[in-house]
Amino acid sequence: MATFSDLGVSDVFLQALQENQIFEPTEIQEKAIPFLIQEGTDFIGQAQTGTGKTAAYGLPLLHRVKPEVRQIQALVLCPTRELAQQIAKQLFKFTKYTNLKIFTEAIYGGEKIEVQIGRLKRPTQIVVATPGRLIDLLERNAINLESVKTVVLDEADEMLSMGFKADIDKILSFAIGKSFTWLFSATMPSGIQEIIHEFMDEDAFRIEVNADQVINQEISHQYIISDIKDKINDLTRFLHQYKDERGIIFCRTKAGAQTLAKQLIAKNVSAEAIHGDLGQRDRDRVMRLFKSKRLQLLIATDISARGIDVENLAYVLHYQLPDQVAYYTHRSGRTARAGKKGFSLAFVAPSELDKIKELSSALHIEFEKIEL
Repeated sequence: MATFSDLGVSDVFLQALQENQIFEPTEIQEKAIPFLIQEGTDFIGQAQTGTGKTAAYGLPLLHRVKPEVRQIQALVLCPTRELAQQIAKQLFKFTKYTNLKIFTEAIYGGEKIEVQIGRLKRPTQIVVATPGRLIDLLERNAINLESVKTVVLDEADEMLSMGFKADIDKILSFAIGKSFTWLFSATMPSGIQEIIHEFMDEDAFRIEVNADQVINQEISHQYIISDIKDKINDLTRFLHQYKDERGIIFCRTKAGAQTLAKQLIAKNVSAEAIHGDLGQRDRDRVMRLFKSKRLQLLIATDISARGIDVENLAYVLHYQLPDQVAYYTHRSGRTARAGKKGFSLAFVAPSELDKIKELSSALHIEFEKIEL
């Protein structure tokens, strides 16, 4: 088993990795880090969410940035504000034990743009951004990307599914000094292929981590057959049995998350929802409550949950099954973190049993049918 030192990670980052419970490289880290540190040319990494991609590109970025240069040298694009905040926080943590003055700024919608413009006037080497807010800043001439050497597209397929293709094209054209593009995506739809063809070298270095290699073995996968009319009562029965445990409940739509939150609150369950229509102040409030354990349950949609990293969650519930296999992987990965065990439970209507079979086949996992 290779170590981070073997991969070429500088000693100044190793202590921070250990403090963050990152001891052994994941497959994508093992394949990506040596290349990105040594070569750093155009790179395409296909891997599911939860495989350690932030460290896979973050550590090489920190190696390549020149602290003495006060301009923005690296840009990370990602789909949601929560993920942008998490990436920036992770990069900051990696530099805890170094003397390097590398500053990262996260910019995203939902926060006053004037506040972010003010922060960008300070020396900043790395910017982590959501596409929409970055376009706003570019149109105001409030950010300069001319010194950017590396652009990272994180969760690229998610950005496309959220309608950011035109924004990404525009941003890449603004980064006129860009040398390299590093693209990370769980899937490779046609829009991603267009970006690769237009903005990346034909001989870009490619790696792929298979879906069946990224499922956390500490998660047990279960399902219960529950008719739509019985689902809220079945859920309430489950929550009563696990009243001392905390978890996340996933819904497929914003409307579904909002409705479920109202139903559970009416039953005196400590639950709140986050979704795309929630303002940044309210999202931050809900996440503070959840992370401080003053809130038992978080109800989330697949997109809004990007970037959520909360320790010691006992379970993940799929109140509505996800549209994509990759979403199941991402949802389930919210539990059983840092070597702990957890379980993933799906509430399945009789007509949805085929979806359980599809997930089992695609991810090479066994589902156990349970009764409440």
